[in-house]
Amino acid sequence: MLAQRVITAVVLLLILAGAAVLGPAAVLALGAVILGLACFEWLRLAGLASPWSMMLGIVFAVLALSGAWFGSLTAAAATWILVGAAAAWLGIAALLFRHEADGARLPRWLIVSACPLLLAAAWLGFVRLLAHGYLYLLSALALVWIADIAAYFAGRAFGRRKLAPRISPGKTWAGVGGAMAAVLLIAIALYLSAPAQNLLPTRLAQASGMAAMLAIMAVLVALSIAGDLFESLLKRQAGVKDSSALLPGHGGVFDRIDALLPVLPLAALVSGGLP
Repeated sequence: MLAQRVITAVVLLLILAGAAVLGPAAVLALGAVILGLACFEWLRLAGLASPWSMMLGIVFAVLALSGAWFGSLTAAAATWILVGAAAAWLGIAALLFRHEADGARLPRWLIVSACPLLLAAAWLGFVRLLAHGYLYLLSALALVWIADIAAYFAGRAFGRRKLAPRISPGKTWAGVGGAMAAVLLIAIALYLSAPAQNLLPTRLAQASGMAAMLAIMAVLVALSIAGDLFESLLKRQAGVKDSSALLPGHGGVFDRIDALLPVLPLAALVSGGLP
């Protein structure tokens, strides 16, 4: 299993690096395909038949690549979409707390309708972050990866109190603390050691100050955890371990990007005023 995970991770990194070498169009194409596959898996978790889920996933990817749904957006409209997505994810976080308290199921209509809306906002966030440069986009993605890795090791080493046992019994408050600490410390280190680099934390600190940057990083980490828990709840309600078996050793595409989906819109939103 470990060998499978490592091989799959290496292949995915090579694909990402290859797309970056080929240029922005290849990066956008890769992003659209990834979100299209996530759409397919999300809708299957909601109970839609595989052919319908696959067709809708393909439609989403094609529309994303064509730019049909956001090509004519004004800056104000795009901002409101990103604000709406951030608010929606805060609402989802509240629903997760409710489920943890009383076990209430998320209704199927909510899961299905949220899929294209939240994926579209994530796509808009991805496009806006890429406009700031490859390195800037990568720094936004990396903060989620760092949080995930730190949460895993902190949870294994110190985890006692469960975060959301009804949803994901393996997650602990120690993992949350580890994720927060790792991201904030790395953000500070990057700003102090490489203040001129085109990175999300350094640019935000330069524009708004260190305290504001750290607050934003903390919110992004919290949202990444909410995204992870949201997908865990969908899988629990569907009675499955993984969103699919598309990625050997890793499960599905949705499993790999669940924490990114709420982060991309808000990261793009706070980056909107940067030069």
